[in-house]
Amino acid sequence: MWQRVPRAEHGRVTENIMGLHMSLLEVLVLLGAVALVVARWLPPAVRPGVSIAAGAVFVLSVIVLSVVGIRWQLLPVLAGAAVALPFALSPLLRRRTGRPSWRARWWLALPGSVACVGLIATGPVAAWAFPVPVFPEPSGRFAVGTRVVQWTDPRRPETFTADPHDRRTVVVQLWYPAQKSPAGAQRARYLGRTEHEARTVSDALARAVGLPGFLVDGIPRAHTRSVFNAPVADRGGRFPVVLFSPGSGGVRTQNTAWAEELASHGYVVAALDHPYDSAAVVLADGRTIHTKTTSTGDRDKDDKLAVGWTTVRGADLRFVLTQLDRLGRGEIAGPLTGRLDTGRVAVTGHSMGGAAALQAARQDRRFDAVIDLDGYPHGPASPSLHQPTLALTQAITPATDPQYLPRLTKALECDTATSYRLTIPGAAHLTFMDGPLYLPPVPSIVGSLGRTESARVVAATTLAFLDTTLRHQSGDLPGVLSAYGDLSVYRPADNR
Repeated sequence: MWQRVPRAEHGRVTENIMGLHMSLLEVLVLLGAVALVVARWLPPAVRPGVSIAAGAVFVLSVIVLSVVGIRWQLLPVLAGAAVALPFALSPLLRRRTGRPSWRARWWLALPGSVACVGLIATGPVAAWAFPVPVFPEPSGRFAVGTRVVQWTDPRRPETFTADPHDRRTVVVQLWYPAQKSPAGAQRARYLGRTEHEARTVSDALARAVGLPGFLVDGIPRAHTRSVFNAPVADRGGRFPVVLFSPGSGGVRTQNTAWAEELASHGYVVAALDHPYDSAAVVLADGRTIHTKTTSTGDRDKDDKLAVGWTTVRGADLRFVLTQLDRLGRGEIAGPLTGRLDTGRVAVTGHSMGGAAALQAARQDRRFDAVIDLDGYPHGPASPSLHQPTLALTQAITPATDPQYLPRLTKALECDTATSYRLTIPGAAHLTFMDGPLYLPPVPSIVGSLGRTESARVVAATTLAFLDTTLRHQSGDLPGVLSAYGDLSVYRPADNR
C-alpha cells in the first residue's frame, strides 16, 4: 500500500511506503543493495546485466539521498552494499581489461552473502522501529489549520526564575477548522514552526528519556495534516474550545493527531507549552527554555513537587482560557476573533497534564467538561469537581501504582456531575499521545493497539464525550464508550 505524504523538505515530495516506513528513494537503495548481493548467485548469462543495473540504481539513489539527507536507518544498508559492490563488479572490470575472471567458491562466498543480507535487512527493521511518523487523515468535514501564539500574564511572576520582573509566559498552539487549502499546500511541520525548532524539541525529548537524539531523527522530519495559518472555515459558526496540557516534560505538539481529528470535527484545540516544565520551549524571540522539573527519586518529595508543578499548570490553563475568551470577544485581534465559543469549553491533559486539567476544573467553573488521559490526580481532592469528566486509563496490571485507581476513583465519585472511567485493554501510558506513530511497537511502551488504532480509539472516545457534553448531542454515551473497554459510570445520585 502506498501513502503519499506531502513534505516540503528540501523542496521535494517523498513517498512513504506503509509497512516499510521508507521513502521511494530509500526503497531503491534497499533493492539495489539486495540485488548486488543476489547477483553473485545468478546464472552467468544474467549476472552482468543485473550487477550493472543494481549498481547504477544503488549509486544514483545514494547520490540523491546524500543531497536531501540520509537517515541513520540506511547506514547498515549502505554498509552491506559497500561490501558486496566490489565482488559484484570486479568480474565485469576484469573481463573488460582482459584479465581472467575470478569468483570465490560458493562455500567461501555464502557466509559473506549472508552477512551482507543481514546488514541490509537491519535497515528496514530500524526504519520500521523508528519511522518518520505518518499522521492519520482527519475524518471530519473540516480541513485543519494551525497557528502558534505566545501570551504573557502580567499578574503572575515566573516562579522558576529568580528575576522578580519575570512574568509567566506560555506558548499555545491552536488547531482549528479551516478552509480547504490548495493542492500541494505545505503541511505544518511536526514539533515546531521551523525545522530548527522541531530538531531542538526532538533532541530535548530524546535526552529527557535517555535516548540518543539520532534514534528519533525521523520525528522532526515529519509533517502533519494541518496547514499553518490556513484561513478559518467560513461555516460552522462559533466553535467549542478544548484546552490541552501535555505530560511531564511533554510539549504542546505531543497529541497532534488527536488535536487534528478534533479540529476536523469543528472544535478549536489549544495546546500549551509550560516553560521550565516542557522539555524545550522556543519563544518568539528565539530563546529556548529547557525543563527544570526533575524527579528526585524520593516518592514523598516527588509527590510534593508534582503538586506544585500541577498548580502552575492549572494556572496556565486558566490564564489561556481568559486569553481565548478575549480573543473570542474581539479584545485580541486574530483570525479566530469572533469564532470561539468560550461558553462551551473542555479542559484536557495527558499524564501530569490530566492532573492539571482536574485541578483547573475544580478552581474554575468556566470549564464545562474534563478529560483526563491516564493522569495521576496530584494535589488536593477538594473542592469537588462539578463538570462531567472522562478519565481514560491504560490497562491495569500488577505494576500499576496501587494509589492510582483509588485516587482517581475518589475524584470521580465526588463529582457532582456524571463522570466516566474507561480502561482500554491493550493501552499503555503512551497510547494516549502520538508516541505509537514513531516509537518501536513494544506493548509495554506504547501498548498493543497498533500505530493507527491507538489514535483512532482515543479520538473516538473523547469525541463522543465532547459531542455529548459540549454540543449536547443525544445518544447512548455509555454504550459508545463501553465498546472500547471496561467502563465505570459515576452518577451524582450514586454518590450521596
